[in-house]
Amino acid sequence: MSKSEANPSDVASIDAIIAATYDSISGPAGQKRDWERERSLYYPGARLIPTAKPGTNSELAPQTLDVNGFIARVEPYFTEHGFYEKEIARRTEQFGHIAHVWSTYESRHNPDDPEPFMRGINSIQLFYDGSRWWIVAIYWQQESTGHPIPGKYF
Repeated sequence: MSKSEANPSDVASIDAIIAATYDSISGPAGQKRDWERERSLYYPGARLIPTAKPGTNSELAPQTLDVNGFIARVEPYFTEHGFYEKEIARRTEQFGHIAHVWSTYESRHNPDDPEPFMRGINSIQLFYDGSRWWIVAIYWQQESTGHPIPGKYF
């Protein structure tokens, strides 16, 4: 398998690519993630868009990143902190070769932590090229007291 080629089992179905997405970013503090695997899940030009506060006094705003920009954003955090993210609920809509997944997630520093330190929703757009699934975009927002996750996303 070449560096840019995906593991066929990671991209064979919507279930598989969503599982691979969470698995590829999860691990203990200091463990280098398999960034080639991460890159292989995304369609060329794909975007990862966290909704965050760009400055200390800023309102929430989308921060548009490419895959390498996302890796650069999270790698320092993963060096210092364990990070295990998993899907806890999903809503999927599909038409032809496109799909939209609302994936509710929770994050822990250790897999056995009793409570997550963060939850949120990933809005994931996918494309099926006839032989595999690709992620075109992931746009997400963390839950907050002002924006709790609605019941329909559990």
